Amino acid sequence: MKNVFNVLIVPVFLFCSFQKENGESQNKKLNSETVIKKSDRIIYLFFKADKDQSGNAKITLQNSKIADGRLKQVSSFERNEVRKGDLIISLASSNGKEVAQQLVRDPFNPEMEVYEKEGITRHKAAFQKTEFSARFSFSENVQMVKVEKATEDGVQLLFTQKL
Repeated sequence: MKNVFNVLIVPVFLFCSFQKENGESQNKKLNSETVIKKSDRIIYLFFKADKDQSGNAKITLQNSKIADGRLKQVSSFERNEVRKGDLIISLASSNGKEVAQQLVRDPFNPEMEVYEKEGITRHKAAFQKTEFSARFSFSENVQMVKVEKATEDGVQLLFTQKL
């Protein structure tokens, strides 16, 4: 029984220590890149996207709202996680430096789970028009929002607008 306990507890400690190291390295990276004055407010951005007949996406910012509150978790992603069709939403400061980024998985082809008697299956839906939103911690120096689409050749700028 003692050996079984040791076999189970050691991987848990290793897993927890790696998680702590990853969290600390991400925090150091964020702190060293930019010092941003954040408040206890959240900015919500609501987008509408349409595809034309040739398949090119047109993005419009429908609305933006600022509300009191704090995000419990700041979403982050690595550039190698981005797949074809995904959108990268970026907020930039007045000097053009990116302050925050968020990944939106392909909104035109979302993956949906279907629960059937045989089990759970995943299907991709295809939309010509869609809506999506993003939320960020609000900062006074955020002046612009930018939306890029991941393609086979890299990223393509779809939308830019001052806030």
